[in-house]
Amino acid sequence: MKRPHLNRRLTLERPARAADGAGGFNETWTAIGQLWAEVSARTGSERRVGGAARSQMRFKIVVRNAPMGAASRPSPDQRFREGDRVFVIRAVAERDPAGMYLTCFADEEVAV
Repeated sequence: MKRPHLNRRLTLERPARAADGAGGFNETWTAIGQLWAEVSARTGSERRVGGAARSQMRFKIVVRNAPMGAASRPSPDQRFREGDRVFVIRAVAERDPAGMYLTCFADEEVAV
């Protein structure tokens, strides 16, 4: 297995909840840190949501491994950001037997 080309700097974000004063909450996103990654497209589709077209792309994002429980280890409740682009993490798996890299399977939705 060849080494990944980690050439894109992504910001890892986690959700944060804040009370909205009406018994509910607002969800915001907080940056945890930045990771170098290899980003490659997998599949894409288009669907209608509420009468509007949405383009959905699936990506494979490879980053360096971090120990379980470390803040720098991506998890499915988080997302990556690159400028205005947002990649929602759906699953994370070790990429290689030595455990040097992680593969994150992520989705990006864009309004068309």
